Amino acid sequence: MFPAVLLALVSWQVAVDGPLLGLDRTVRHAVARLHGTLHSGLLDWLGHLFSDLGSTVPAIPVLLGAGALAAWRARRAGVRRWWLPLLVAPLAALLIPLLVVPAKAWFARPGPLDQPLAPGSWGWYPSGHTTTAGVSYGVGALLLGRTLGPPARRVLSVVTALLVPAVGLGLIWSVYHWFLDVVAGWCLTALVLWGLDRALPSLGDPAAGPAPDERY
Repeated sequence: MFPAVLLALVSWQVAVDGPLLGLDRTVRHAVARLHGTLHSGLLDWLGHLFSDLGSTVPAIPVLLGAGALAAWRARRAGVRRWWLPLLVAPLAALLIPLLVVPAKAWFARPGPLDQPLAPGSWGWYPSGHTTTAGVSYGVGALLLGRTLGPPARRVLSVVTALLVPAVGLGLIWSVYHWFLDVVAGWCLTALVLWGLDRALPSLGDPAAGPAPDERY
């Protein structure tokens, strides 16, 4: 699977300080030139705004709220396993630090402004904000989308597909993270969503509710 291969490649390069990290420096310099050329307060504001959307608040409450709403809608539809979103959402929230924190501590990568790591602090790789946004909004959309009709599900998918990359780009624009930190967060997100998308249909119950597109 491409995200797994890409994540392994990037992680290896970060671990050995390999030549692929030159891409990070290229992107950082390009962003610095754009900053100097555009002098756009709006872009700076948007960069900070989207970066903040990758924080634990609001991302985790959105995930838990989407799980609760999905469970409520499934129960109203008469689905037997309507409670599954109430289980999956908090488990996904707990999975985020389990994926990110050990990796940050292991790689101990300095930030894009060459910030030194304080003793006992975590590094910048992979991006926690990118992973938090991707898993929280992605899993929330995945759970809620299973209770919606095709048109509403498509709209939700498009909004999520635009929001998650925007968080990563905001982090890069605001010089909070290296480009490859964000790429690693996107890869982790893709792997989590791929696994969950494959697992949820296997939890289906033939005696579940009458909804034609129900997959719980």
